[in-house]
Amino acid sequence: MSLTKVQTDARREKQMRDAEELLFTGPQKLGVAKGLFLGRFVADWVMPYPKLASSEESSLQLLLEKLRQFLDKRFDPVAIDRQKDIPPDVIKGLGRLGILGMSAPVEIGGLGLSQMACGRVMEEIGSRCASTSVFTNAHSIGIRALLLFGTPEQKRRWLPPLVSGEQLAAFALTEPQAGSDAANVQTQARLSAEGSHYLLSGEKCYITNGAIAETLIVMARTPVPGKSETAVTAFIVTPDMKGFTIVEPRMEKLGLRGTATARLAFRDMAVPKENILGPLGKGLKVALTVLDFGRTTFGACTTGVAKICLQLAVRHAAKRKQFDRPLAEFELIKKKIAGMAAYIYAMEAMTTVTASLIDRGLEDYMTETAMLKVYTTEALWTIINDSFQIHGGAAYFTDRPLERFLRDARVNQIAEGANEVLKSFIALVGMRAPGLQFQELQEVLHHPWGEWRKMWLLGIDRMDAAVRPPAVPVQSPPLRPFSQRLGRFIRRFNLEVDRALIRHREEILERQYVQERLACIAMELFASACVLSRWDAELETASGEASANGAAQPVPDLFLRNSFRRIEQALAELHDNDDAATTATADWAMKDQND
Repeated sequence: MSLTKVQTDARREKQMRDAEELLFTGPQKLGVAKGLFLGRFVADWVMPYPKLASSEESSLQLLLEKLRQFLDKRFDPVAIDRQKDIPPDVIKGLGRLGILGMSAPVEIGGLGLSQMACGRVMEEIGSRCASTSVFTNAHSIGIRALLLFGTPEQKRRWLPPLVSGEQLAAFALTEPQAGSDAANVQTQARLSAEGSHYLLSGEKCYITNGAIAETLIVMARTPVPGKSETAVTAFIVTPDMKGFTIVEPRMEKLGLRGTATARLAFRDMAVPKENILGPLGKGLKVALTVLDFGRTTFGACTTGVAKICLQLAVRHAAKRKQFDRPLAEFELIKKKIAGMAAYIYAMEAMTTVTASLIDRGLEDYMTETAMLKVYTTEALWTIINDSFQIHGGAAYFTDRPLERFLRDARVNQIAEGANEVLKSFIALVGMRAPGLQFQELQEVLHHPWGEWRKMWLLGIDRMDAAVRPPAVPVQSPPLRPFSQRLGRFIRRFNLEVDRALIRHREEILERQYVQERLACIAMELFASACVLSRWDAELETASGEASANGAAQPVPDLFLRNSFRRIEQALAELHDNDDAATTATADWAMKDQND
């Protein structure tokens, strides 16, 4: 075995240990995403469809009305894009409305909104201007980090001016060599000789609000006491600290031009020990936890933009005539509009369900937020592209918002975890539980007489998942054929997960073609469950006549039909695919270009 192979295996083993410690610290309640990989449907995570309490719904509607009035009067997204800046009066106005501290408790000056309510606010902002929604989200992530991990003293000191919008926050994780690979942070923090502070040295890039924030949460590597290793730690940093340098205050970029996206450097910057946020060496836990909240915001903001794209497409298709007929009469245009509407229904349902997991205080929703982020950002890209196509050449010019939507949306599939990385994450985290069951069963088989009862229970559990589709409970009879079919898909998915684990064993860690297909199936199953839950709730609250004819509702019906078809295709491609030819072609192309 070569030295390179040994080093690679050792590095992978360490990464797996780190991931185990980070993601699986003790027994976890089985959630809906992980349940799918085991052939189960954890219905109470999805059904009944969540809704806000009437009191919060009333106050939210008042807030949204004030927000809309403010945006209508003071907001110019075109100017923000062209001038590459969000005006101070807009930021101050959002602060006065409480938007910049909407998730913070009322006791410290926030609005105390639930995650579901925050999503509705972010959908409204996102439908107007992606730059402003990203700015708001970056600020909110900084606040969330302090709320979740700050000490009482840190909260008293840092939160009040951030919650009011008097000061702004930023979250500094990304580096030239650390983006989706968050564990590869290279910024170093060493303890000073007298032990009173840490000296930070390194660079950060692509930091939203980095040049305008008064409080930054910065990730840096610190020594692990008693070991030669280092671990990531979160620090609270202010720009007045000696050694803090803004290398580039506003990096030029394709879209999101209104955001102040900065490149920063720290040169032996002294940070007091009291500014460590969360436990020493647990900065990745801080980072990934708060990014979960950011990913639910992706779902809300993409839904807002998608709704505007559909409105624009419908209006243009009705007015624009070609070959003496409105575009809206052509089937290929109808196909695009129908697909957009179906995706939007699902995006909204997924966002609501995922946000409700946070509001319910559940502990492990990382897989669900990853699914939401990947699914909604890819759906939005399709929706913008289709709306663009319906508008034809007119969309290409800057007097229409679609070219701005297109530029702004492209980064969604990269930011807060590239979608390819998150697909592998979804698949590998999902396969962990069935993989452990196989491992346990294998160990029991070596000691059958002493462990016969355990072997029997494990065997029964696996056999039950393989034979019996899980129940997907819906209240409306017209939806039962859909729910029964979804249950059968979950059973088939579990069988394919088992086959993949048996076939590839440890090599599944490298089989990204397989990982992608399993992740895509899991996301479609989750999306379909959310759509069924929403549709079921709508039928239950409708009038008797509407409920009786509920199955004829076209939008969720079309989404489920399309989603089931995509699941069928992905299941088939697990066995009939061009993976070998794809790899061979890629290797040839890379060799040809390098020669």
